[in-house]
Amino acid sequence: MFNLKTKTFDIGDGRTITIETGKLARQADGSALVRMGNCAILATVVANKEPKPGQSFFPLSVDYQEKFAAAGRIPGSFFKREGRLSDYEILISRLIDRALRPLFPDDYVCDVQVLVTLISSDPEIMPDALACLAASAALAVSDVPVQEIISEVRVSRIGGQMVINPTRSQMKESDMDFIIAATEKNIMMVEGESKECSEADLIAAIEAGHNAIKIQVQAQKELWELCGSPAKRDYTKPYRNDELKAKIETLAKDKIYTIAKSASAKHDRSDAFKALAKEVVEQLGELPEADAALVGYYFHDLEKEVIRNMMIDEKTRLDGRALDVVRPLNMEIDFLPSPHGTALFTRGETQSLTTVTLGTPNDEKLLEDAETTEYSSFYLHYNFPPFSTGEIKPMRGPGRREVGHGNLAQRSLKQVIPVKEKFPYTVRVISDILESNGSSSMATVCAGSLALMDAGVPIPKHVSGVAMGLVSRADGKWVVLTDILGDEDHLGDMDFKVTGTKDGICGIQMDIKVDGLSMDVMMQALEQAKRGRMHILDAMYACVPAARADLKPHAPRMEYMEIDKEFIGAIIGPGGKIIQEIQRETGTTITIEEVDNKGQISIFSKQKEGLDKAVAWIRGIVQVPEIGATYQSVVKSIMPFGAFVEFMPGKQGLLHISEISWSRLETMDGVFKEGDKVEVKLTGTDPKTGKFKFSRKVLLPKPERNENEAKA
Repeated sequence: MFNLKTKTFDIGDGRTITIETGKLARQADGSALVRMGNCAILATVVANKEPKPGQSFFPLSVDYQEKFAAAGRIPGSFFKREGRLSDYEILISRLIDRALRPLFPDDYVCDVQVLVTLISSDPEIMPDALACLAASAALAVSDVPVQEIISEVRVSRIGGQMVINPTRSQMKESDMDFIIAATEKNIMMVEGESKECSEADLIAAIEAGHNAIKIQVQAQKELWELCGSPAKRDYTKPYRNDELKAKIETLAKDKIYTIAKSASAKHDRSDAFKALAKEVVEQLGELPEADAALVGYYFHDLEKEVIRNMMIDEKTRLDGRALDVVRPLNMEIDFLPSPHGTALFTRGETQSLTTVTLGTPNDEKLLEDAETTEYSSFYLHYNFPPFSTGEIKPMRGPGRREVGHGNLAQRSLKQVIPVKEKFPYTVRVISDILESNGSSSMATVCAGSLALMDAGVPIPKHVSGVAMGLVSRADGKWVVLTDILGDEDHLGDMDFKVTGTKDGICGIQMDIKVDGLSMDVMMQALEQAKRGRMHILDAMYACVPAARADLKPHAPRMEYMEIDKEFIGAIIGPGGKIIQEIQRETGTTITIEEVDNKGQISIFSKQKEGLDKAVAWIRGIVQVPEIGATYQSVVKSIMPFGAFVEFMPGKQGLLHISEISWSRLETMDGVFKEGDKVEVKLTGTDPKTGKFKFSRKVLLPKPERNENEAKA
């Protein structure tokens, strides 16, 4: 019934991966099941046989989804079913999409849908790299026309050693974490983070990952052979007219070059190209419908060719810069009065207004996938409104691009965020892109670093970022561009973003539009990126040399405390009575967690006075009274036999009438009133009740007895 084919290979340390095909999803054009441990990922691919009429681009869609049943869980939503993709699923979808897209022929415009599903999870196995392996395997055994086989691996450095596809437990000890996609010969994509690694460390990680990928590519080839080496389908190529192409080149080539060399602003240049395109259409006159549809395509193709040749041959760019020059910088902090921290960062025609908000542990972000649930006290949101590019678009929430760009900035800045014990706030960073002409995610990193320092978040150093580009030609010539424009990203072959401090790389995201990237180009790009990063960092330190010594006056205040776990119940009280009273009386928000046999307390307040009062109250509860110690107490109630005094927050004891004064008191009338402050000494506890006993008189000078009193 089934034509099951399997291939198993070793990835090191006795761990194996198995790829299966022929049993599941047989009506798809290609399907593959990847297993590692208890983790199982199903990938399918379906492609239309013919393109849609008038289709001019490659419509590839990639979706990764995790079934909660894969981990034996039920979704927590009202509908109790998986809904729209989470940010986590979107990020994995992007990892797969960016690796697969360059593999398809340039003239292939049929709809292709790749669906990847986690159907069984393993608590120790990360599914993201395996998901791309599954997608590539599904394409490999299908007849869908791809030019190469790829795979992805995660590379982490643990204890100084590069580990391929580490476990979740191992990841906790990692100081480098990169996802690498490659063919057998070339690197296709890199994304990840590190705790300030060097360029040489990054190259070593990429090389280790590429070596592991070669094994996985070979396994897919062998699986393809087991399936009978199915041939790739023929496909209908779009209509082309070489004669029309030559006419457009004659009419427009020189004029395109003139516009490209003008070093004009983004919109001026765009308007000039649009006017020229209109002029060309008019000069060509009336054309058959099929040819008329090609004019824009050929004009854009010519524009791309002219600009790319200008960069390679003349080493000059659309805005007149040299290849390794960063655009003019402008930055300022404390731009808005009300947020807890703000920065306005402008680089050329790209601008980010970034704010920082400080919150309590209750404001932490929930991160959930099929296998894990955790909370994050630092997160960043990236917004890209349409006016930033002078466009009109519906506002429907963040798309995949926004999620991806925000994630890169978040991972980069996360490396310098202080630990909870040193800074117990929840930190939310929001980047609103107000103007965009390339590298808006890198502007977010820079603006985020400035805003964090403006807010008084004690980050030890600045983080900056720069986007690198590549223009290459069939004759083998290529140039690397520093701080790319939007047009250079669109017309180029690479978008290579690198973030870091003066001491090393914090984040990286690289996408390739051509068939791979050589190590020579990679090393040149990293070297230029380092120079660009340092240039930007110098300007950032000139603007803000260090984080504020204290939070802004209107910023909330927070205190972090650790206590022995046996005191947690005393602070909470029966039914939460005590902690509710403390919050009500002090105007604070208090959270308590038990971690590693310790009570971790976060106290949050908008007023310093309330914060200090709550801290003193809790310290009083957890403080152990010391016999013989002196305390400043407050009279809480008066009885015929004495007064009850509060000597610590929430702790009271009896000051007996006989212990108030050396003189004998017959009554408590007029001695004290409620609220009086009285200095007392703790003399012991009642053996029957355990209640505290105090004396005031022992702190007073003892009167000398006269001769008559002595005789008596």
